[in-house]
Parts: sequence; C-alpha cells; structure tokens
Amino acid sequence: MTEHETTPEATGDSGTGAVVEETRTVVPPPVPVASDHPDRWGRVDEDGTVYVKTADGERVVGSWQAGEPAEGLAHFARRFDDIRTEVELLVTRLTSGAGDPKHALTSAKHVQESLKDAAVVGDLAALAARVEYVLVLAEQGLEAAKAAKDEARAAAGARKLALVEEAETLANESTQWKAAGDRLRAILDEWKTIRGVDRKTDEQLWRRFSKARDAFNRRRGSHFADLDRQRGVAKNRKQELVEEAEKLVESDDWGPTAGRYKELMVEWKAAGRAPKEADDALWQRFRAAQDAFFARRSEAFSERDAEFAANAKLKEELLAEAEHIDPSHDLEAARQQLYRIQERWDAIGKVPRERVRELEGKLRAIEEKVRGAVDAQWRRSDPEAEARVAQFRERVEQFEAQAAKARSAGDKRRAEQAEAQAKQWREWLAAAEQAVATR
Repeated sequence: MTEHETTPEATGDSGTGAVVEETRTVVPPPVPVASDHPDRWGRVDEDGTVYVKTADGERVVGSWQAGEPAEGLAHFARRFDDIRTEVELLVTRLTSGAGDPKHALTSAKHVQESLKDAAVVGDLAALAARVEYVLVLAEQGLEAAKAAKDEARAAAGARKLALVEEAETLANESTQWKAAGDRLRAILDEWKTIRGVDRKTDEQLWRRFSKARDAFNRRRGSHFADLDRQRGVAKNRKQELVEEAEKLVESDDWGPTAGRYKELMVEWKAAGRAPKEADDALWQRFRAAQDAFFARRSEAFSERDAEFAANAKLKEELLAEAEHIDPSHDLEAARQQLYRIQERWDAIGKVPRERVRELEGKLRAIEEKVRGAVDAQWRRSDPEAEARVAQFRERVEQFEAQAAKARSAGDKRRAEQAEAQAKQWREWLAAAEQAVATR
C-alpha cells in the first residue's frame, strides 16, 4: 500500500515554486494473533457453520462438527495464524535483506489470491494490508536488485574496458617485454574473474583484448629476432677481439700493448651483448689474455723497479764518494776523479723516476764546484791557457770520435756516455777559450 504526498518548495530569488513528489510506503501495523481471541473475528452457529467477519459482512469459511464450537473457531484461527506467520516471515526477510524479492513477490501474490476465499478466522483486513506491504517491499527489492545488477554490469564492463585499454597501451608502447608479458597474463587472469557483462559488449571487448595481445606478441617477437641478429654480430666481433687479445699476451712492448688492451676493452663494450653462454665464454678468454699480459708486465716492472732502486743506491754511494773531491788542493786530480765518477755514474744506468731530479742535482752541484775551481785557475794562470785550450779541444774531439764510433756500431748507451763527456769537455773548452780571449 502506498501513499503519495506533494509538497511545494520555494527555490531561487524569483519566488517561483518547484513541486517535489515524494512516494512514501505506509507500514501497516502487525496483524493480531487470531488464536488468542478467535471469537473477535468469527463465530459458529448452532448447526456448526463457521463464519469469519469481514468489512463486507460475514463469510462462511467452513463447518465444524467434531466438538465444541469454540474448538472450531480455534481451529480456523490457527489456520489464519499459519498464514500470518508466513507473511511476517516474508516481511522479516525482505526488511533484513536476506530474502529473495522475486520469490517473496510470488509468495505474497499467492497469499493475496488465497485470502479471497480462505477458510480461516482472523483479521483478514489487517492481513491483506500486510500482504500488500509485502508486495510493495518485494517490488522495491526487485527494482533495487535490477539497479544493482545494472550497476554491477556497468562496473564489470568498465573494468574490462580499462583492462583492454591497458593491454592496448602495452601492445603499442611498452618495451619492457617481460614485465609487459607478465602484466598481460595477469590481465587475462583478472578478465576471467569478471562476470555480468552483456554478451555483445563482452565479445567486442574480448576481440580488442585478443588483438592487443597478438600485436604485443608480434612486436616482442620482432624485437627478439632483431636482438638475436645483433647478438650474432656481437659474437663475431667479440671473437675477433679475443683472438687479438690472445696474440698480444707475449708482447714485451709494454706501453703500446697496454694501450691497445684498453682500446680493446672499449671496443668490447661497444660490440654489444652476444648470446649469454657465448658471451660469458668469450669474456673469460678475453680477461684471461688481458690478465696474463698485465701479470707479465707487472713482473717485468717489479724487476725493473728493483734494478732502478739498486742503481739509485749505487749512485748515492758515488755521490758520497764525490763529496770528498777537493779541487782546491789538486785541481787536475779532482778533474780526473770527477771524470771517473761520471763514467761510473753513466754505466750504472737508470734510477726510479722520482729520484732522478734529486740525484742528478747533487751530481751537478759537485760538477759546478769543480768547474768553478777550473775557471778560477784559468784566471790565475794565463800563460798556460793556450795549452789548456788545445788539451780541452783534443779531449772534445776524442770523445766525439768515441761517440761516433759507438753509434756506428749500434752501441747507443756508450755513444750517449761519450757524447755527455764531450759536452762536458766542450763546456770547459769554451771557458778556456773565453779566458784566453779576455786575458
């Protein structure tokens, strides 16, 4: 049973009214239990005929011959109460949300039809109103269920559409092949859990999803085919680099070879990745060749460093000996002693780079001391200057001849030693000539 009310509400500043229609369901009162006072709702006459009171008057519902009239009324009242209980159960289920509106509607209609000539004694008007209330609740439940179903169908369609659009984006744009492939499989699993989409829409969305998956698989297949080709090229290039690295292992040309290994490493990185097993095997060979060369170089450098350190110690000993040269006492002896030390110095060979400036500086200081004494003597002994000039010129020529002979013989070290000595004597010759020129 429904009641309609209309209430005007003023809206806006114009003073015009808007009519709002509100539908309100009137809840009828509970139906009285008939078996408590069956005589309120019916009677039994002398011949056992049972009547029920209705709004239109009394209606015969049956006959009672089995006992007292009160027992007859109670019997038909209990039958009424059974129907009342059934209706109240429908109300409870519908209002609690536990009942099926469609089943409740069918049951309520059946009860409504049966009340017209039901053989019961009770408040039929109240029960009819209650049944009408059940019909209203059931209709509302059906409408709500239909709305919920439509909403669920729309939500399911929206979910599948969102999955399709995500799949299409992955198919067209993603290059994260594993992650995208995993996501497409997860989308398929999620797709299977979504129910309620109408068949036509579902088929259309499925075709789009399948098309997106196929497009992704084609793009991924093409990518990995290209990658396989690139890796084949990389494998061939790295094979060449490995072979060159292995050929360089025995090289004693330490600087250029070390530089070439660095270049090979740059070329290795630029070559790209080969198939994993081949790449790992080639890398092991490349590193083994590189490590073998640098181990040999390190060993050679260690030996050289030990030799240079020993040379530095020998030169320190020479410097200690040279410190005792006293050109003020016997200049000629001092010069001869310095000359012998210079020859031994050159014969010792190289020292560590960080010691060169220190040691050479100390030797030059001693040479300057002797040269200064020679210059002073030249200035004191002019009559002998010419003879010294000739002597120094002879020594210069002597060492230059030695240098030329050593160089022609391919003895680079002796040639350099002779040239250094010729240079020293050339400086002394220049000083002697200057002394002669200025006396």
